[in-house]
Amino acid sequence: MARDQKEIEQGTTFVPKFDPQGLLSAVVQDVATDRILMIAYMDREALDATISTGVAHFHSRSRGRLWKKGESSGNILNVEEVLVDCDQDALVLRCRPAGPTCDTGKVSCFYRMLEDGILRPVNS
Repeated sequence: MARDQKEIEQGTTFVPKFDPQGLLSAVVQDVATDRILMIAYMDREALDATISTGVAHFHSRSRGRLWKKGESSGNILNVEEVLVDCDQDALVLRCRPAGPTCDTGKVSCFYRMLEDGILRPVNS
């Protein structure tokens, strides 16, 4: 596996850089609207499951296990593209959601914005 900085930043070899806890950040974006839906963490198992199935999987820090997004609600995230940042320690999953992404029932987990020190609803 190529590990030199030039290959990591400019090459074609995928060598994800997991943090000391074995995780990397994954931003989920709606491929149709470009809206940011959520941010989660992936370990090697979640990354491999996502790549092999085309459905987003994450590492649930609270449950301490693999988590298929939508496993109980049915609101899965079908992955269409995986974008990799320059040093390969963060991903953007461009997905087609099968329903609301947020566990509150909202389309996105980012449904509020901070304005003058107050959280206000985002107009969708």
